[in-house]
Amino acid sequence: MPHARALAAALFLAATLPHARAAERVYYIAADTVVWDYAPSYPLNPITGQPFTRQEEAFVSDKDEQRIGRKYYKAIYREYTDATFKTQKPRGPDEESLGILGPLIRAEVGDTITVVFQNNSPIPVGIHPHGVFYEKSSEGAHYATGEGPAGHDHGDGVPEAGAHVPRGGRYIYHWSVPERAGPGPGDPDSIVWLYHSHDHESQTVNAGLVGAIVVTRAGRAKPDGRPKDVDREFVLLFMIFDETLSPYLYRNVVEFAISEGPVKRRDVEFRESNQKHAINGLLYGNLKGLVMSRGERVRWYVIGLGNENDLHTVHWHGNTALVRGSRVDTVDVLPATTQVVDMRPDDPGTWLLHCHVADHMSGGMLTRYTVR
Repeated sequence: MPHARALAAALFLAATLPHARAAERVYYIAADTVVWDYAPSYPLNPITGQPFTRQEEAFVSDKDEQRIGRKYYKAIYREYTDATFKTQKPRGPDEESLGILGPLIRAEVGDTITVVFQNNSPIPVGIHPHGVFYEKSSEGAHYATGEGPAGHDHGDGVPEAGAHVPRGGRYIYHWSVPERAGPGPGDPDSIVWLYHSHDHESQTVNAGLVGAIVVTRAGRAKPDGRPKDVDREFVLLFMIFDETLSPYLYRNVVEFAISEGPVKRRDVEFRESNQKHAINGLLYGNLKGLVMSRGERVRWYVIGLGNENDLHTVHWHGNTALVRGSRVDTVDVLPATTQVVDMRPDDPGTWLLHCHVADHMSGGMLTRYTVR
């Protein structure tokens, strides 16, 4: 009997310990307008080590008077240190590879997440999370429910729920992280979800308002929320940003296109030049920071988003990885889907990492990673 009681007590403690350690994780996130450079290495292509070819120039050059080039006004999520939103939180070396992505939101199962959001952009936007648990008032989406007042309702049964935060406005989102928001039985100890601006999504997501949420299994997280079972983590967003759909299109044409006459916005070649086949918002090897050591436990969170052309096959040269127990060197992602890829790199060198769709490769959806 003493052994049975001891076992019961141990099981009770094991069940309650993660709950006792549950934390409220607070993030201060703003939507800021920036000038984004898709290819800061211009005029050199880092993948080839040579000047961009004539075909590649269509996506990065600002020399053609009927093209915008490689720099665009965009709206992106950025993290601040506190509710004054005066000091931007600097990104560490391990966050260099996030590129255009918003701050990485972390939580352990049992935690709660509070996001204090400020909209510094000229367009009304908000934050909609995937995977986590939220009440209607923290959904970050706007659509008719037929249920009467809910969230910030206009009295017509259409709750706003933090979807349209006006310029200069603030909104506070509260999300909880129950077990169903965390890893399942077949998952590793952490998984990834998206967050993004939801309403007028084709415009605001193409403007750049995208980020990731990483949720770690209860009892398997370090104090900062990182999973204990890995040494390095990387988040990769494979997405074709369509700048023709951006709410900043007119401003981009006026300020960055050098045409003396009106730019032909319906021109097929103009529209194609605005299709940015990017990894974390960067083209042709301009994404940096994907560095690891041989033998390290590396977890890749791969995300897809975008339109019907965003069907991506992500391929790592030089090393293989595991996805839910299966050995792979290529994974597929569709819009709004995710993959968690665990790698133990054994082959030192600098290796290509790219989408294997030929048209996407030619458009710039490639970079490199380094194993030391």
